[in-house]
Amino acid sequence: MLQIYNTLQRQKEVFQPIVPKKVSIYVCGMTVYDFCHIGHARVMIVFDMVVRWLRASGYEVNYVRNITDIDDKIIKRAVENQESIATLTQRFIDAMHEDGDALGVRRPDHEPRATHFIPHMQKMISGLMEKNLAYQAGSGDVMYSVRDFPPYGKLSGKSLDDLEEGNRVIIAGDKKDPLDFVLWKGAKEGEPEDTRWKSNWGEGRPGWHIECSAMACELLGTHFDIHGGGADLQFPHHENEIAQSEGISRVFDEQGQSSDPRFVNYWMHNGHVRVHNEKMSKSLGNFFIIRDVLAKYDAEVIRFFILRAHYRSPVNYSDATLDEAAQGLERLYIALTDHDASQPAEVTATWVNTFNAAMNDDFNTPEAIAVLFGLATEANKARQQNDQQGYHALSSTLRYLGGHLGLLERSTQQFLQSGDVGMTSIEIEALIGERAQAKKNKDFTRSDAIRQELLAKGIVLEDQAGGMTTWRKD
Repeated sequence: MLQIYNTLQRQKEVFQPIVPKKVSIYVCGMTVYDFCHIGHARVMIVFDMVVRWLRASGYEVNYVRNITDIDDKIIKRAVENQESIATLTQRFIDAMHEDGDALGVRRPDHEPRATHFIPHMQKMISGLMEKNLAYQAGSGDVMYSVRDFPPYGKLSGKSLDDLEEGNRVIIAGDKKDPLDFVLWKGAKEGEPEDTRWKSNWGEGRPGWHIECSAMACELLGTHFDIHGGGADLQFPHHENEIAQSEGISRVFDEQGQSSDPRFVNYWMHNGHVRVHNEKMSKSLGNFFIIRDVLAKYDAEVIRFFILRAHYRSPVNYSDATLDEAAQGLERLYIALTDHDASQPAEVTATWVNTFNAAMNDDFNTPEAIAVLFGLATEANKARQQNDQQGYHALSSTLRYLGGHLGLLERSTQQFLQSGDVGMTSIEIEALIGERAQAKKNKDFTRSDAIRQELLAKGIVLEDQAGGMTTWRKD
């Protein structure tokens, strides 16, 4: 039975979907004005893992991950580049897809772009104004009236009084209260035409928070199962989403008391990626672009690095931790060296049950990966003992369970030979053939020279029984 840690309730809860065997899930996606970094990779990989496991568990999943393609950072970058918003954002959407595909992240069922849902946002804002939860400030911006939504703070655990202590500044003629946040931003003089839309409140664009409320409610309904994102979105973004989405659904009884129908049943937040124990972020300048890391490490190594930590825990990024992940993943692949994929797969129920128990405990991938290492150890023992039937069952189970995490889907040789070594496989095999002939001619000087030549390029030769030589990337 699947249990999920619900940020809203601050505890693990048995997962019970609104509609039996169907799951609706919304994840806050990327703001597309630059290349994605490893922090973004964690969000993509974590919720790809969640969706994979839900589907493997027999659920029909409707997965939505949005794209923010209009905001202040996007406008600033487009103006700097002297290009249109559409050109800028499409370039980085394409780059995001390339990175996600490389990391084995399956595309969501829906990937809505904020600019395609402006009418839905305007309709929601109008509804909030009718409920007296929003007002147009003197600046022209439309603001959400936080104090008129009493449950505000229930996700983050912050009280209105505590929040006010940290936010005393009120801009004259603008906000009624320092806690109020923007729903619609009035257009500023000099901003490009493609950054503004007509509305009842004048030309402008949506605030960030209203984007997700409108897209989620339009695609999944006003009440759905799971909402996910990075821990940094818990407040204020997700708190504001609740205020907007539950506020517009508010119903008053005869005594004037309101009920706020629940927007989302389970809130999930993945932990930060840290560098030297500091949060990785663009504002701190300590972030690593996914494609730069992919130039140095195999994509599956990055995925393994992310998944070997529990999704709610912080992970510390460094070359050392990625090297360690590479060694661990190689150990699992080595256990699959003699696996014959052409034979019917066999799985061992005991290992499967232990793996399932780990994943059903709030997607505990560290424990699930420990099961993979246990299988690898036993598979290696069976191979050493020439127990072919036992080895096949264990290696089949290892590959089957790894697949649930998007791991171990290549052959051992494909994994060991992955990455750019500055030579084609044909050129490497030609040198291996030349070395074999040199050994046959007892020209050991040439044989050793070829080995050293390849080693200098990061290619390790391994001589097997029977005279066969295989190679792998160092």
